[in-house]
Amino acid sequence: MTKVLVIDDHPLVLQGCQRVLEDAGAESIMLAASPIEGFRAYRTQRPDLIIVDLAMNKGILVGLSFIRRLRIHDKSTPIIVLTMHDDPMIASQALRLGASGYVLKDSSSSDLLKAMASVRQGKSFLSHSVASGIALMETKGRNNPLHGMTLRELQTLELIAQGKPYGDIAEELHVSYKTVANTCSQIKAKLGVKSLPEIMRIAIDHLPEISGKRVDGRGARGQ
Repeated sequence: MTKVLVIDDHPLVLQGCQRVLEDAGAESIMLAASPIEGFRAYRTQRPDLIIVDLAMNKGILVGLSFIRRLRIHDKSTPIIVLTMHDDPMIASQALRLGASGYVLKDSSSSDLLKAMASVRQGKSFLSHSVASGIALMETKGRNNPLHGMTLRELQTLELIAQGKPYGDIAEELHVSYKTVANTCSQIKAKLGVKSLPEIMRIAIDHLPEISGKRVDGRGARGQ
């Protein structure tokens, strides 16, 4: 059938995908527990198709970063996002970065196999609820204030909402303190706000998986 690379930090998900792919007759199945392991496997094994989770141990945007990085080197290998996150804005971002399919983890195994068949033929595949959400978002004029944010800006927003100071954000994103400061200035301009608390409020309201978590604004220093 094909050589498939699966990247997810949950062993049960990896095992489940392996069983589904084996039953489907996959020629070779490579399992990776992190984007770093996944990129290493990609370079050495050159899979025909990649299945990747979004929210691995450092947040929801880790999978998006993997897609962006891979597309710098490889424009054609099909990528399917397999995730629990049904937010249409995140799905749209994944597609813009180069994903060919977006499948929710609560879908049936047949949906994953359909997605694999579609992307191997150069087509796209979206879980029904995600496709409906994207269509509704576009119909409403994309009112989410975070629409149009770059991946780096979304990553920075997520860390700001967690109360992390600029220095910690710079270390986690592997950029300079000045880059983080400049990114935050760009975010303020796009959102039309002037203060850090305003940025945090918008991020908490609109970033998936942040709402409902207690954020201690006192942890944000140096801004």
